[in-house]
Amino acid sequence: MNEDEERALLAATRALMAPLARLLVARGVPFASAEECLKIAMVEAARDAHPDGLPHRLVSRISTTTGINRREVTRLTRTDMPTPPQRSTVAEIFARWCSARAYRDAHGQPRTIPRQGDAPSFEALARSITQDVHPRSLLDELVRLGLATHDADKDTVALALADFVPAVDRSRMLEFLANNVGDHLAAAVDNVLGPEPVHLERAVFAHGLSPQSIARAEAWVGVTWKRLVAELVPILESLIAQDDADPKREKNRRFRTGLYAFAEIDKAAGDAPAVVAAPAGPAPRKRAAAPAKTRTKTAAPRAPAAPTRKRGHS
Repeated sequence: MNEDEERALLAATRALMAPLARLLVARGVPFASAEECLKIAMVEAARDAHPDGLPHRLVSRISTTTGINRREVTRLTRTDMPTPPQRSTVAEIFARWCSARAYRDAHGQPRTIPRQGDAPSFEALARSITQDVHPRSLLDELVRLGLATHDADKDTVALALADFVPAVDRSRMLEFLANNVGDHLAAAVDNVLGPEPVHLERAVFAHGLSPQSIARAEAWVGVTWKRLVAELVPILESLIAQDDADPKREKNRRFRTGLYAFAEIDKAAGDAPAVVAAPAGPAPRKRAAAPAKTRTKTAAPRAPAAPTRKRGHS
């Protein structure tokens, strides 16, 4: 890695760490705890980088790769690593309710459904996702998270939110952060490290906008997300069914795609208003030329996201 690339990498690292540091400071997490997490991650990455190394040389290899002393590497390699979070059954139920035709009304909105009985009912919906947890327990969890309401008099259930964002559950929100941002960052890193970008990643950003325009843009993104979920979840379920029908297919892949919007006070507010489309990842076969005399620019940085094999979105 040459000097210019190293400077760019460190600048990117600081930019990525800034919002994480803000979260840690806001939650009172001390530097020592954050440092321990980074050490563990570095050791794990170095261990993955030497899969065929001799076991008795592994500590030395990791120490050389990371710069962490051998005593610390030995301690960290003997530490039980945290297990990755499991898929959210509640999120899968929410996604199926929003996307399955039987559970949507004529306007495409999630229907109010009976709690028990044949489909479309909440009981049937829950059992279509899992047989391991009783439907009532899943309903109670949806209600606890503020995602659904239960009318005890009519014994019907309705969604209370349009999106699966249980803000009352901070642990679940942090799980989303780890899963969504983690996969997005992993895709970007794969694209940077590989000889060719392998993951699809696209972004459009603009500056010189008013708060009113931001509100309209975010509303459009919200509508587009609902349409994407309604169309993509059934496609993924169909693909899963095709895979299950073919015993010769390997079924060891997972997929996540997402959509986000971010807005803040523009620190470069003096610049001329502009819209920039920044594609990264596998490029389309043909790229249309930008029309003359527009404010639209196209940039293609080299640097460059998912439900798992089961259904789910966030």
